Amino acid sequence: MGINKQGEKTDSFQPGMELHAKHTVFAEGCHGSLTKQLIKKFDLCRNADPQTYGLGIKEIWEIKPENHRQGHVLHTLGWPLDSKTYGGSWLYHMDGNLVSIGYVVGLDYTNPYLSPFEEMQRHKTHPYLKKLLSGGKRISYGARALVEGGLQSLPELTFPGGLLIGDSAGFLNVAKIKGNHAAIKSGMLAAEALARQINDKEATSYKDLFRQSWLYQELYAVRNIRAGFHWGLWIGLIHSAFQTLGGWKLPYTLHNHADFKQLDKAAQSKPIDYPKPDGQLTFDRLSSVFLSNTNHEEDQPCHLKLKDPSIPININLPEWAEPAQRYCPAAVYEIVEENGEKTFRINAQNCVHCKTCDIKDPSQNIDWTTPQGGGGPNYTGM
Repeated sequence: MGINKQGEKTDSFQPGMELHAKHTVFAEGCHGSLTKQLIKKFDLCRNADPQTYGLGIKEIWEIKPENHRQGHVLHTLGWPLDSKTYGGSWLYHMDGNLVSIGYVVGLDYTNPYLSPFEEMQRHKTHPYLKKLLSGGKRISYGARALVEGGLQSLPELTFPGGLLIGDSAGFLNVAKIKGNHAAIKSGMLAAEALARQINDKEATSYKDLFRQSWLYQELYAVRNIRAGFHWGLWIGLIHSAFQTLGGWKLPYTLHNHADFKQLDKAAQSKPIDYPKPDGQLTFDRLSSVFLSNTNHEEDQPCHLKLKDPSIPININLPEWAEPAQRYCPAAVYEIVEENGEKTFRINAQNCVHCKTCDIKDPSQNIDWTTPQGGGGPNYTGM
C-alpha cells in the first residue's frame, strides 16, 4: 500500500513515510527538504518576504601554542568581498590550541563568477590571520547555509497537522549570528501551545505565544539590519548603527528579495581570478571535502535532482556561466566536455548537504533531497 501525491492510498508501493500523529513538529534546520515542500503546499509564505540566506564556510585549525588566546573572539565584516556584497567572518579560540575560523557570504550576491569557498580561502591570506595560522594544521572543514531573512521572512508557523520551529521557520538573530537560543525558545513555545491545545480547545495558539514572547521582540528589534545591507556595505553599516541605537522603534520594515533572482548575467559581470591554493594556508575544494568525512553509498541514486536536465547547459551556462560550478563549496557540480559536447556533471558523493544549490540556482532547477543511504558529512570538532 502506498500514498500518492494527493495523499490518497494506492495499491502501488512508493518509497516514503506516513505520519499519523495529530501534531508534527518540523525542526529540520535551514531550508529543510520537507519544510520547503510544506511551505509550497500550504502557501505558508503568502504574507511573507522571500527568505534570504548566507553560506558559511568553516574550518578548524590547530595552531601553535604561542599564537593561541583561549576565549578570544574576533568578528569581521567585508573584506575580501567588495562593498556591494554582504559577508563577514568569525574566529573563536577554543580549548587545546584549536581555533574555529569561518566566513559567511550572503547568497544574494550578484556576480555569477563569485565563489564563497574561494572568498573564504582569500580571507585567510589577511596578514593577521596568516600570522595566526602560520605553522598550524587544518583538521576539519564544513559548510552550511543559514537563514538571514529575519522577522519579515517568517512563513506561517502552523498548518493542518503541524508547525515549524527553529531554523525551519527562520528564527535566527542575524545581527548576532545567534540561532540556538531561538530554536530552543520556539521549541518551548510549540510544546506549550500543543499541550494547551490537547487539553483545552480555547488554548492560545503557537503563533500568539510567539508574538507575546521575548523572541518576537528580539527579532523585531533587528528586523531591518540585514535588509539594510541591500544598499551596500557602508550605507548598511550606518543604517545598522542607527537601528541599534533606537531606530528599530520607528514603524518601518525593509523588505527582502529572493537570492536566486539577484545574479547578474555573465556578459555583464567581471570574472574573478582566484589564486591557486598553496596547500598550507589555502586549499582546494576536494581536499576540503576529504576533511569533512563525507560518505555516501556508491550505488545510491543521485539525491540532487534536476527538474529539467537540459537547463544547466542550454540556459545556465550561456546566461550565468553556470554558477553551480562556483557556489557549491564541495565541487559537486562541474562542466566537462565529453565526445566534443559540454556536459553538466553531478558528483553527488562530494555533497556536504549545505543546500546552497537548492537556494541559489538561478533557474531553480536543482532539488536537494535526502540521500537514500543516509550518508553525508560526519563532522568532528565542528
